[in-house]
Amino acid sequence: MSKLLFEGPEWTFELLGQAHDAIEEIALNELGLDVYPNQIEIISSEQMLDAYSAVGMPLMYQHWSYGKRFARDEALYRAGRQGLAYEIVINSNPCISYNMEENTMAMQTLVMAHAAFGHNHFFKNNYLFQQWTDAAGIHDYLAFAKNFVANCEERYGVEAVEEILDAAHALQSQGVFRYGRPPRPSKEELQAMQRQRDGYESQQSVLELWADNMGHRDNDATAEDGELSQRRGKMNLPQENLLYFLEKHSPVLKSWQRELLRIVRYIAQYMYPQKQTKVMNEGCATFTHYYIINRLLEKGLISEGSYMEMMHSHTNVVLQPEYDDPRYGGLNPYALGFAMMQDIRRICEDPTEEDREWFPDIAGNPDWKSVMRDAWANYRDESFILQFLSPHLMRKFKLFMLSDDAKQPNLVVSNIHNRQGYRNIRAALARSYDLAYLEPDIQVDDADLSGDRELKLTHSVRDGINLDPENRDEVLRHLKRLWGYDVSLTARDSASSSRISHASTAA
Repeated sequence: MSKLLFEGPEWTFELLGQAHDAIEEIALNELGLDVYPNQIEIISSEQMLDAYSAVGMPLMYQHWSYGKRFARDEALYRAGRQGLAYEIVINSNPCISYNMEENTMAMQTLVMAHAAFGHNHFFKNNYLFQQWTDAAGIHDYLAFAKNFVANCEERYGVEAVEEILDAAHALQSQGVFRYGRPPRPSKEELQAMQRQRDGYESQQSVLELWADNMGHRDNDATAEDGELSQRRGKMNLPQENLLYFLEKHSPVLKSWQRELLRIVRYIAQYMYPQKQTKVMNEGCATFTHYYIINRLLEKGLISEGSYMEMMHSHTNVVLQPEYDDPRYGGLNPYALGFAMMQDIRRICEDPTEEDREWFPDIAGNPDWKSVMRDAWANYRDESFILQFLSPHLMRKFKLFMLSDDAKQPNLVVSNIHNRQGYRNIRAALARSYDLAYLEPDIQVDDADLSGDRELKLTHSVRDGINLDPENRDEVLRHLKRLWGYDVSLTARDSASSSRISHASTAA
């Protein structure tokens, strides 16, 4: 009698259950994975497009930008110019995986191993997701957000709601806490939030808000400095999270508008760990499915034909096009992540002298699975690359480093494959995944509610890379809509603090 889990391309829910159990046996008992309970949903291509448009989140509130994205992706998909993912997985408890109904049984098996166990384990165990997300509460919060936005549209009008959401979306990358958690709200603040969510409108006037922030003004410079220091201390300035600051201190926003800002920044914060772990997360999931499908073949649970179908998909996923290939778009996070996971296993099982020199703590360690789980739990992309990228892999990927000095007429190859070159290349590649370096450092510097009420921002410019003026001015207009008064942005060099540019919404 055949031991195969399935024999043809057609899937049934019974076959999916059998495959899931076989995958789970390998994932938990051999790889030692620790996962949330799985909930696997089978959806159509249209539903997958819908999930795409709403940044992969279920129960997402409505916004015109999601519909625009849906229309674009659907047109490309129907024209054969864009494919769809085989699955989408949600960081939640239970962990929800959406699998395409068009998948063959072999592909359903592959994506279950990839998402329901690889991504699932990473979501549950990586420190960023543990510290910054609430997997058990995300479904309830999204349901609340969807209903709250819909109720606001009905009560205040679609245009009024979209105006706030448009501004909040424009600022959502600056609506996260990068270095520390927000102050924990007091009992009174929590009760106030609940009243807002229940439909209670605060009757506190703008004048009362100003009065709360007004103090004795003195013409003496020392008194002004003291007042500035006191004002900044009261508002916890400087503040990196612009949406949080606006939610707490905007003189003009109503309570329902503040709640909309809170919804956008909460979801932005929830997604922030995924932006920091793209290489690791996909590397973990790809390594997991690769290990599992090979073990299924070794145990005689899948046919060679099914295995070849899975490997064909796997090979496409981890393809790294050459720099002169039309498909090249930088380093493929699947390719780099999977290669680094495979390399860690190689260093543990069959290290070279070079490996022993560069990785003395793990080279020759027979328990490579434990090393892998520790890496998945305790690193993000930047630190993972800085710690584990080996000279062997740098040679395999043919990495080198160019220096672009504005004072020189030509690019210079500054680092190649030698001892110091490896370290410099690894450090430069790691920094390219550091969001603190990639995203602009913009902070609220001052806001005098008892004076001109201008919101003053400072942008710390790194390596001379300033903001695009057109985009900057558009975002400042969104800021002004949420603040109610003029907004200015001063760009200063991060090293010297010298002023580079200044922009303001003032006429």
